[in-house]
Amino acid sequence: MIIPPPLGRRAAIAGASGAILVLSVTPRPAAAALQPATEAAIRSAVGDRPMAEGRVALRLPAIAENGNSVPLGVAVESPMTEDDFVRAVHVFADGNPNPEVASFFFTPALGRAEASTRIRLGRTQDVLAVAEMSGGALFLARAEVKVTIGGCGG
Repeated sequence: MIIPPPLGRRAAIAGASGAILVLSVTPRPAAAALQPATEAAIRSAVGDRPMAEGRVALRLPAIAENGNSVPLGVAVESPMTEDDFVRAVHVFADGNPNPEVASFFFTPALGRAEASTRIRLGRTQDVLAVAEMSGGALFLARAEVKVTIGGCGG
């Protein structure tokens, strides 16, 4: 029987780092189930129309040390002309007691559909942005934020 040599410290660290990297970039299903309150809030904001992925860029930290003040940025790819513009972007936090975080409203006169603010997150959760276009199309972006200290009461 052949016994392999003991694993060195550097090899062990390299192996663990590779495993963590693989776990951190493993995609989650795009259609992961939402909390009922979040589904109701989205329906209230935009109805039951189908949503497509794309055109929406959501900027959030992967890890928020304090959920009381998490920076959020959202931008929607759009020509922002009279015929084709972003009407609104609605932001939802799937794990907060009240999932409705913010709504931003745009006109073609703005030239760009971008907004930024700070939000409160109660725990690790998905943040969603739904962009409503002038023609009625809906686009969705989703990002998970790991929260180390929650910012919302239950």
